[in-house]
Amino acid sequence: MQIHVVQPGQSLWGIAQAYGTTYEEISQANELPNPGQLVVGQALVIPIIGQYYWVQPGDSLYRIAARYGLSVQELARVNRLNLNAPLTVGLRLYIPPQAKVPKEVNAYVEPRGDTVAQNLVEREAAPLLTYLAPFSFQIQRDGTLDPPPLEPLPAIAEQYDVTMMMVVTNLENEQFSDELGRIILNDEAIQNRLLDNILQTADRLGFRDIHFDMEFLRPADREAYNRFLRKAAARIHERGYLISTALAPKTSATQMGAWYEAHDYRAHGEIVDFVVIMTYEWGYSGGPPMPVSPIGPVRQVLEYALTEMPASKIMMGQNLYGYDWTLPYVSGGDYARALSPQAAIALAARENAAIQYDWQAQAPHFNYWDDSGAEHKVWFEDARSIQAKFNLMKELGLRGISYWKLGLPFPQNWLLLDSNFTIVKNPTS
Repeated sequence: MQIHVVQPGQSLWGIAQAYGTTYEEISQANELPNPGQLVVGQALVIPIIGQYYWVQPGDSLYRIAARYGLSVQELARVNRLNLNAPLTVGLRLYIPPQAKVPKEVNAYVEPRGDTVAQNLVEREAAPLLTYLAPFSFQIQRDGTLDPPPLEPLPAIAEQYDVTMMMVVTNLENEQFSDELGRIILNDEAIQNRLLDNILQTADRLGFRDIHFDMEFLRPADREAYNRFLRKAAARIHERGYLISTALAPKTSATQMGAWYEAHDYRAHGEIVDFVVIMTYEWGYSGGPPMPVSPIGPVRQVLEYALTEMPASKIMMGQNLYGYDWTLPYVSGGDYARALSPQAAIALAARENAAIQYDWQAQAPHFNYWDDSGAEHKVWFEDARSIQAKFNLMKELGLRGISYWKLGLPFPQNWLLLDSNFTIVKNPTS
């Protein structure tokens, strides 16, 4: 696969010619609603095997080979070049595809109402999932569970050999509740009833991973949460199931704050089979405009996690959305509007706004003015930003990636995921 960034004056036909493919193939791969209207700065995935590189001033065969993880001999052989001959600026080199590496992939899906909208589980995504995680089974104060709507998720999971992940949360009135957490984590009788209900539900509905997403817990309940997880792990493993947890994005064991202190990275790494680290929401709906998952802070969180647990237990969290902020940002003012990568590109096309790319954050963005004269700032994800995350996963040797959440179209993500990785099915601890 090739990532191409649209330049001023380029057309889809000309881009297709440059890469030896067709207008139709690029349009279908990227699900372009109007192939005749490209946006300057828009990233396209070119559906070819391998990729091309055009020689730049100062390049050498050795430097290019190192950039793509190839031996200089292999690069020269593939392109029928003399190792000792100088390169011509503008020469097109073919870069053969790199070997795929195995990774696990999870995706949360959040049904609303009484049924699951069919488009929430994209058929292009389902074959590329290890886990499918309906959000969520909400703990009640008596240890029972309030389940989400599930149909047709179990049938889709069976069709595509996907493991159903049972997400168990301390959500109450649509908010994570520290009081509910206190009750569950400190009353042994309620804990036992809860675990009985979880296992009975998993047995009945076919869940094979029990995933605890307990957030906004009291700092005083840190050890109580660890004790609960040890008890849960013993019973869940006895049943032959996996256990996993969701963790807030920390950069140290002593990080302060209600979302962080009760999440003990080292203990979770010892107790559960794997964790999902929620490495997103630096830019969020109620905060100032910024990338949702800038690569630098994401790396810092993951590098800290690696000091507390093995890479084989870490799944990197990844957003499938961006935000549209109205400027100037005012704390406590209007919330930013969430939008999919496809919707962001359509908005840029409609407003005739060129897409910029922040190379430090590895994230695309643009500005526009609405009909009332208000300026807006949009940060979102594209092929470049998601490939940067895939490269980081490979560099750090992580277990895999976990998406929040399905239902927001991002076709380039699934194309690149399939190009980079072999998706693990039927996972084990």
